[in-house]
Amino acid sequence: MSSSHFPSIISKSRVFPHQKSSLPNLKLSVSDLPMLSCQYIQKGVLFTTPPLPSDSLISLLKTSLSHALTHFPPLAGRLITDSSGHVYITCNDAGVDFIHANAINLSLRDVLSPLDVPASVKGFFTFDGAVSYNGHFQPLVGVQVTELSDGVFIGCTVNHAVTDGTSFWNFFNTWAEVCRGVRMISRPPDFCRNFVKDSLAVLRLPEGGPKPTFSVAAPLRERIFHFSREAILDLKSRANGKICKLPENQSRISEIMGKQSNDELKKFMRKTKPVSATETLDRTVEISSFQSLSAQLWRSVTRGRKLNPTVNTTFRMAVNCRQRLEPKMDPYYFGNAIQSIPTVASVGEILSKDLRWSAGLLNKNVVAHGDATVRRGVEDWEKEPRCFPLGNFDGASITMGSSPRFPMYDNDMGWGRPMAVRSGRANKFDGKISAFPGREGNGTVDLEVCLAPDTMAALETDTEFMQYVTTIS
Repeated sequence: MSSSHFPSIISKSRVFPHQKSSLPNLKLSVSDLPMLSCQYIQKGVLFTTPPLPSDSLISLLKTSLSHALTHFPPLAGRLITDSSGHVYITCNDAGVDFIHANAINLSLRDVLSPLDVPASVKGFFTFDGAVSYNGHFQPLVGVQVTELSDGVFIGCTVNHAVTDGTSFWNFFNTWAEVCRGVRMISRPPDFCRNFVKDSLAVLRLPEGGPKPTFSVAAPLRERIFHFSREAILDLKSRANGKICKLPENQSRISEIMGKQSNDELKKFMRKTKPVSATETLDRTVEISSFQSLSAQLWRSVTRGRKLNPTVNTTFRMAVNCRQRLEPKMDPYYFGNAIQSIPTVASVGEILSKDLRWSAGLLNKNVVAHGDATVRRGVEDWEKEPRCFPLGNFDGASITMGSSPRFPMYDNDMGWGRPMAVRSGRANKFDGKISAFPGREGNGTVDLEVCLAPDTMAALETDTEFMQYVTTIS
């Protein structure tokens, strides 16, 4: 794409909280520390052109951001490490970056219509490539407001060692509330540092800080797949064994699976004792809509990768631990309160068994991830403190992040709901998936899928997957 389609910077400034912070230093928890090697979160929302002159718009966004930061003092701070190696957020009111950019050669259609997410979207965010450790010497938040020919994109980049997705969207929602004139915010954050325990563990980092644990230069395609409520319900029914939407004709099944399978899969199936889903799964358990969708994606991406059937494939799913702990945490606990649930199966099992089998594996692990499992994960990390190994190291993994439950479209800044949600290039690799709610709500889901080009091409011809995808005009 021509460089003229990338935003040009009009101005850059620093925004400070409207009121000084009274918070003490906040120690990074055992859920925050592993994120120091992850890149900043980059998420933003696309609007039609607001009914304001450009100068008035920028002034309104800066003023409301300043007031929103008063409710979130840590975001205007910096990271510090003490002499013993413990890392803290110092709420020192150092401020956040605010960038005003122009991309008048781009329209809403240019952002929304292409099959793949256009490269120009990556230019809607600041702090590109920065890892969260960098919060020691740069702002923890950067906002970029990019004006298009018929719209505006508000991109927010936030340090991932300071927030997870729940905290990120609570901040964004609060900013939107303040911007449209709400005086009493509806979801005040909780700054208690009570994720499991006040750990004494120290994460030892290399000189100069950690680097991303995945290749940032690997070729990728990125596409948004939309799933209607009806498609999601069909998938859920199929995963729960209530219907089988796929054709029963064996030649049709061969068309779906045979083109992307090989003789090795047939050999694997002959050598493996057939196992029905009932031998592994409880038929009385209802598999959720999202687990059903995740399982279908797991099957179809695995098929598209054309891996040896004996190879293990892993589906990692980030889960919110706030309501999994006993006692439950405040739902607006500020910080990271997430853990990654890995589910492992052989390629042959995933492809030779039905959707319910793989969906049941995901369901079983998610349901089992309660208070005891969360605490055991913390204890294991304390024995071996380490950064989170984000990436696809064996070529057979999928990592699901974000959530269709996040209130991404609850961001009316005063001129209507967003048209779309998009993200930057941060933390993207082959097999990284992000789940967003569909704009129309009501159980619809958008999946932002990042895959190697060959795998994406295979996914786009996978009938079993594509029959559930809805094209948005």
